[in-house]
Amino acid sequence: MHDDRLITEARIDRFVRDRLEASVYRRTVPLRAERWDAPGEPVPAKEAIAQEYVPTGRGEAWGPAWRTTWLRLTGEVPEGWGAEGFAVEALVDLGFTAQQPGFQCEGQAWRPDGAPIKALNPRNAYIPVAALGGGPGVDFYVEAAANPDVTQGWQFIPTAQGDPETASPEPLYRFGAMALAERDVEVWELLQDVLSLRGLMHELPMDRPRRYEILRALESVCDLVDPDDVSGTATAGREALAPVLSAPASNSALRLVATGHAHIDSAWLWPVRETVRKCARTFSNVVTLMDEDPELTFSCSSAQQLQWIKDGYPELFERIKEKVAEGRFMPVGGMWVESDANMPGSEAMARQFVEGKRFFLEEFGVECEEAWLPDSFGYSASLPQIVRAAGERYFLTQKTSWNQVNRIPHHSFLWEGIDGSRVFTHFPPTDNYNSDLAASELAHAERNFRDKGRATLGLVPFGYGDGGGGPTREMLAAARRARDVEGSPRVELGVARDFFAAAEAEYSDPPVWTGEMYLEKHRGTYTSQARTKRGNRRCEHLLREAELWCATASVRAGVAYPADELRRLWRIVLLQQFHDILPGSSIAWVYRDAERNYETVAAELEGLIAGAVGALVGEGGTELLLNSAPHTRGGVRALGAAAVVRSSGDARLGEWTADDGGRRWVLDNGLVRAAVDERGLLVSLQDLATRREAIAPGAAGNLLELHRDTPNEWDAWDIDPFYRRTVTELSDATSVEASMGGEGEAIVEVRREFRSSAIVQRIVLAPGAASIRIETVVDWHEHEKLLKLGFPLDLRAERSASEIQFGHVFRDIPTNTSWDWARFETCAHRWTHVGEGSYGVAVTNSSTYGHDVTRAVRADGGTTTTLRLSLLKAPTYPDPQADQGRHEFTVTVRPGASIADAVEEGYRTNLEPRIVRGGREVEPLVVVDNPGVVVEAVKLAEDGSGDVVVRLYEALGERAAVTVAPGFEAACAESVDLLERPLSPSDASVGARIEPLEGGSVAMSLRPFQLVTLRFRRES
Repeated sequence: MHDDRLITEARIDRFVRDRLEASVYRRTVPLRAERWDAPGEPVPAKEAIAQEYVPTGRGEAWGPAWRTTWLRLTGEVPEGWGAEGFAVEALVDLGFTAQQPGFQCEGQAWRPDGAPIKALNPRNAYIPVAALGGGPGVDFYVEAAANPDVTQGWQFIPTAQGDPETASPEPLYRFGAMALAERDVEVWELLQDVLSLRGLMHELPMDRPRRYEILRALESVCDLVDPDDVSGTATAGREALAPVLSAPASNSALRLVATGHAHIDSAWLWPVRETVRKCARTFSNVVTLMDEDPELTFSCSSAQQLQWIKDGYPELFERIKEKVAEGRFMPVGGMWVESDANMPGSEAMARQFVEGKRFFLEEFGVECEEAWLPDSFGYSASLPQIVRAAGERYFLTQKTSWNQVNRIPHHSFLWEGIDGSRVFTHFPPTDNYNSDLAASELAHAERNFRDKGRATLGLVPFGYGDGGGGPTREMLAAARRARDVEGSPRVELGVARDFFAAAEAEYSDPPVWTGEMYLEKHRGTYTSQARTKRGNRRCEHLLREAELWCATASVRAGVAYPADELRRLWRIVLLQQFHDILPGSSIAWVYRDAERNYETVAAELEGLIAGAVGALVGEGGTELLLNSAPHTRGGVRALGAAAVVRSSGDARLGEWTADDGGRRWVLDNGLVRAAVDERGLLVSLQDLATRREAIAPGAAGNLLELHRDTPNEWDAWDIDPFYRRTVTELSDATSVEASMGGEGEAIVEVRREFRSSAIVQRIVLAPGAASIRIETVVDWHEHEKLLKLGFPLDLRAERSASEIQFGHVFRDIPTNTSWDWARFETCAHRWTHVGEGSYGVAVTNSSTYGHDVTRAVRADGGTTTTLRLSLLKAPTYPDPQADQGRHEFTVTVRPGASIADAVEEGYRTNLEPRIVRGGREVEPLVVVDNPGVVVEAVKLAEDGSGDVVVRLYEALGERAAVTVAPGFEAACAESVDLLERPLSPSDASVGARIEPLEGGSVAMSLRPFQLVTLRFRRES
């Protein structure tokens, strides 16, 4: 046979483009269009509908960036339209481009009574006339949002469009056609047949007979369908394709469960206020499509997004509740937002699940069983335990498919956390969360699936996200045609819960992945937008303090517990932890909002703390230290308040001349001795108990280094390994001055100027302190630079320990494997520790997350282990002014430190001493007798019962026996889940076996890093 394949394929392509696509709508009539341009921020629909509108039409410009134009569209459905086999629709082109489904203008259609109907998106720009009331008269409004395309083709070019203060005032779009149209359903169905088969054909190997069977069937359609009468001959074309569409898939074909989805970033290349509208647009699309197609199911992951709908779109929320009751619109994930999974603190990550699951239970009666984080930038090794403690069993992501070097070798497996908790985990084999169910994606899923021969099921979330409008009728058509067809995986529409249950059941002995799932990409997100990271850390600790003192005031003094206020403030903080806000990868507008939110939250929390503390300590002149830390501080027991005990004696400050003629300042408090040279660098650091030198010979700590930071792509997200090749040591000091502070502190102040920036540092040794404290203020005016603060240490460390949620994780320092090499920038919370045998050094921070740890063998045979913190990054995309301005950082270095010392020092650095005057001390609300067991939260129960809830964990990575004693009359104590519900026998690994003791105390034995939530029931 002669090879005419390419000629035939070209014929099919043109047939689709020029005949089928052009014939879907057989006739149209224009709609009458009028407009009203909103003068500022978006307004409610009823307010907009009441405005005066003026005529407009195709080709007219509209929409400066971030502005809104309202359209009123009216018309009459012509007589005879909408007969059997035809559907009447309104088509509205706001000026869409076809290159991508989102990241541009969008619209929301409204009825004249102010009820939302459906969205208008680039690949979903129709509204069924039936949804408008059925005709013949048509009258509806469109809220058109002029969102700028900040992506600019994903070239990562700096743009001013991300800030309304700098965005262009010129219109971005021109209206296209706005018309009533009659869709030929049979032609549309034929088009879906052809598209599905053409896509499948291109995925089949050249030597497969099936490929040519499809080719000839499609060729016959080109013969059978008359270009002069496509509508009248479409049925003949469909009949010709029926045999190839009905050929069944092989018995070994991968089975894919397809669930509708729309990944909507709660902020990113648009502000939070626009996300609210994106959610409304997408969800209105979904429920409207559900009305048309009973097979559609949809997975919705963020409680915050549905709370927005409840608050701002009550009619739509009721429609969603109806679909939830039908089991089709399914809440998943059980989190407040799809948060970052590395940087949120322990209690904050727990509260993501508490608030999310609580919302879904209260509003819909749905208990989520699957954590759903498809797009977060790496996954902490503590997450399995937190997921299990929230009452969930499963975990989903796909982001590790972005890894640059290594791939996790499974798609379905058990993920084991630091305490031994396991969750059944799945990576969608399409390697995305927004599939369109094209044959290319289905084929990739089958080729890519890593558990062949042991598992047969994969999950495929499908639908356009981020303003693309979610699932479409074309995707549903593709799913049906791939249900059971030769050459393709089998596709069935379903929900995530059913998939996970089936996948777990069929995979009786799945492989195990232990520890963190590190993303070999987006390492710069630990550093970008430092003010937002500082605000997050500060508010997390203020929330801890507020809950502790408000709970204590409620129990001790009968003060009303501000549950509603605390919940509202928690939810604000949880929203800022979304995986494109806290990581620093959004536009400028997002960070202006975030920084303002943090300041507001902090001020309100300070007010709550002041009110509670005032009720507790009363009036008086005694100086009292409020110790909200989980360890004794300044002679005051953990979680209590007592008179301030000053350290006896001051730190000492001396000056001498070194052998090289340079000046040295020595800071000594009897526990620690440090030497600072005339460059303001730390040339010696000893703990006087061992007198071992911590700084490597010939090296200096407190060394600031400036790197070129020009990643290949994703500027705010990425740090690429070649950054290390270009570095400038900022060792020259403008001035170095030493003095004694008012609290007996020895202080060396260092000033540096470089390029367009300046740094002031205070190196401080306080009386009684086991660490040196370095306070750094940076006036930062650099671009595409990375600022690091380093400490070269004289020890041979094999691994570093970094704090994560409810524990810490060890990471190898030598780069023996590709996994080690790719992990060149890592995330830590409040502390990092490196050690050699029984000797170690702990470095803590007040708001820094990015770190790197390396080591090198010196000429003298010794080893230098260098620990560096990433202070600032200066990307120019998507925020061209990211991180410009003033920043403050606090770092402490504690020589001779154990892991236990690191834990204590981390809390000390982040919970500043709070000293007040009052008339009485405050006994702790709860006392723990093992310093290795850390109390993370003390609060009153969510149900308003007045019960006291204590969340604690084993912090040192070892088995621990502990007694927890309430400082109040308690009827009993029980181990509960994160939602404060009693645990069932099947949850034995989640809670702890408790032994009741006298006075309401309990004794427990905890496994390493075990998280436990105790509920002390109050005496009535």
